[in-house]
Amino acid sequence: MLAHVDDLRVKSRALEILLSVDQLRLKNGAACDGCRCPPSEPGPEAGTGRWEPLTSSLPIWDLQLLKDQELQLCRLLNISLVLRFGCPSLHTPISAYPTAVENGSSKATDKIPTPKVTIDQDSNPDATVVEIAFGDRLGALLDTMNSLRNLGLHVVKANEYSDSTGKHHRFMITNRSTGRKIDDPELLETIRLTIITNMLQYHPESSSKLAMGATFGVEPPEQNVDVDIATHIDIYDDGPDKSLLVVETADRPGLLVDLVRIINDINITVQSGEFDTEGLFAKAKFHVSYRNKAIIKSLQQVLFNSLSYFLRRPTTEDASF
Repeated sequence: MLAHVDDLRVKSRALEILLSVDQLRLKNGAACDGCRCPPSEPGPEAGTGRWEPLTSSLPIWDLQLLKDQELQLCRLLNISLVLRFGCPSLHTPISAYPTAVENGSSKATDKIPTPKVTIDQDSNPDATVVEIAFGDRLGALLDTMNSLRNLGLHVVKANEYSDSTGKHHRFMITNRSTGRKIDDPELLETIRLTIITNMLQYHPESSSKLAMGATFGVEPPEQNVDVDIATHIDIYDDGPDKSLLVVETADRPGLLVDLVRIINDINITVQSGEFDTEGLFAKAKFHVSYRNKAIIKSLQQVLFNSLSYFLRRPTTEDASF
């Protein structure tokens, strides 16, 4: 029995060394993107909002191999069974434990905020403005900025502001090769999907609030959106040289690219615009023109019919995913 106890102590000590190394690395700035967890000592049970054991990573021994008697013995001897630690936001939806805030305090809440991603081509003539919000749960978004840089983009400026809905992170980005704002709809859609994918990875609780959570998240959206009910299309005159097209519909991957393609297929030009992803829905506001003039009523009807048919039809194999 004593030899068995000593063996467990040796194993526990080895794991404590691994834990110390991981904590040192995390304290030196390698924490996850937007980590909301206070850098405190590990809690003994899951669901505390503190550092938790990742039982999926067992570098030396397998916790599952321990028998019930060994587990009980470890508890009696106060031997730590903690393995390698990491941020629980990577593995456990934050909705399962109290929401941690940056100053280390926490507040219990079961309500998950609605994620918002805005791609704005209107407000700045020299850069594409991207804004991200998810209540008070987002941190510095360093990994998101790195992901944008990996797309060949330059983050010219980054700032944040707060309002009654929480914190908003705003990035001004340009194409690194040209130094100009992004005008390629496929790259704009890639930017949008990259941001949402990072949010699903580092904040898995957002999965139930995003359309793409059904495919890439840990849990599907809590409600199914009726596309016919959710889709609204409006076209307004916006001066002699352009019209304003507003489209609201259920979100899905590839939506931004498909909208621009449909508009271009009837020889209408998208001059600028804004694309918002808000939870399960998407809203596009495009300034459009036909031969540098506002769209006449008959062409407005053609545009309306084309978008209505595409957005409300059943999904087919040629749809973009």
